[in-house]
Amino acid sequence: MNQHAGGSDLQKQSEQPWGSVTLSESDGVAVLRLGDGLNTVDGSVLDAVLALLDRLEAAEVPPALVTVGSQRAYCTGYDLEFLAGLEQHAMEFEVERSLDLLARVLTYPGPSVAAISGHAFGYGAMLALAHDQRVMRADRGWFCLPEVDLGLEFQPFQLALVRARMTPQAAHRAITTGHRFGAAEAVAAGIVEEVAELEETERRACELAGEGVGKAPAVLKALKAALYAEVLAAPRLGR
Repeated sequence: MNQHAGGSDLQKQSEQPWGSVTLSESDGVAVLRLGDGLNTVDGSVLDAVLALLDRLEAAEVPPALVTVGSQRAYCTGYDLEFLAGLEQHAMEFEVERSLDLLARVLTYPGPSVAAISGHAFGYGAMLALAHDQRVMRADRGWFCLPEVDLGLEFQPFQLALVRARMTPQAAHRAITTGHRFGAAEAVAAGIVEEVAELEETERRACELAGEGVGKAPAVLKALKAALYAEVLAAPRLGR
């Protein structure tokens, strides 16, 4: 009996309640699509992605995970208008949930690969960093942490994640200048593992994810948690 949920069932069940966020599975690799536009993150997106992660991790053998965006953007960060419309406690709650999501991806009990199909800005760049590996589209898209230009500080967890997943030189440049890394520069800086043409980005990400299938999920999750213990221990919010 197949230990993974059937791909058609996953697709059918996930597209209806979660709007633009969808999930499908084939050959032990689950592809989580973040949307078909700029893919900013608000409460409904967090609801969708967290719920779908719950479903994947509940499987006896969780599939490998690939996340992908649209041709325009992988994920362009927080929906700032959404956050600005919240009371302080509600805003902090949503930000904390978004950081919990990063921690979930960082310790996902299977291989994880981000297919950076377009721009990855701010939180979107951090989401990509939380994966085991990244494949970036060659001809379009920037990897960028623009907080310095937006007058925003990093939460302790965010800063710990960036420092753990980027070289000191690349992290310093990204954080202090807001530099926009194109694909060639990103691979040279060690931010992404591979570069691919648009039509190959998702396919190559699925190949890389599939190559890691077969590891014991509980062991893999525990190893990731130990490897990134300092990140996971960092305060979600700066208090």
